[in-house]
Amino acid sequence: IANFGISAGQFVAVVWDKASSVEALKHLVDKLQVLTGNEGRRSVENINQLLQSAHKESSFDIILSGLVLGSTTLHSAEILTEIARILQPGECLFLKEPVETAVDNNSKVKTASKLCSALTLSGLMEVKELHDRLLFVQITGKKPNFEVSSSSQLKLSITKKSSPSVKPAVDPAAAKLWTLSANDMEDDSMDLIDSDEKACKNCTWGFKPGEKMLLSDSNLHDAEEGLDMGLICSSSQLLSLTSHHGGSSHLLWICSL
Repeated sequence: IANFGISAGQFVAVVWDKASSVEALKHLVDKLQVLTGNEGRRSVENINQLLQSAHKESSFDIILSGLVLGSTTLHSAEILTEIARILQPGECLFLKEPVETAVDNNSKVKTASKLCSALTLSGLMEVKELHDRLLFVQITGKKPNFEVSSSSQLKLSITKKSSPSVKPAVDPAAAKLWTLSANDMEDDSMDLIDSDEKACKNCTWGFKPGEKMLLSDSNLHDAEEGLDMGLICSSSQLLSLTSHHGGSSHLLWICSL
């Protein structure tokens, strides 16, 4: 126990289990009382009750776990995390645990290397073996000089991109395509093609202003019976009607818009 660096005024926690010798536990606590003095504090914690303890973060300068004679404590990940939580930053845990000499996936007992990895994952650093025996290993780990779950804001230097002083060139063809006149915006009967060309919405033939179209009566009703006005709207005018032998006719239409 002299190698643990315990001194007067320190707060020390001793974690024991049901296999620990009661007399050995009492003997260890008596030694700690001498080393820490009246200004120090000793806390004895059963490992099965440690997770329900009301200890605040960073409560202890040193934690001794599994060091009581006869102890067979197996430290779970939750127990190691709790120990790291209540340990003071920069201070040490001294731990002893039974280990396997070879990996056995069916056993709860870890190898020494896996136990060291578990301590590191709990948030401790400088994890190292102090004594390695055939069935037990004694390990120490140090808590970093900050709380394991603490966070701090990082100051990032972000350079603002300067906006280009010259605007990108506009394709004249694209500008023409998307240019709308005032009449285009107000006339609901027109499909907007570009600023120069418009197709009549009501005409299924797609006439444009001033455009002429020669139609055959194969697509229309007989001229004498009247034209199919569902095909050509009232904005279109018949310019001429040409009859051919055999009864066929051709009609020339123009959009008068």
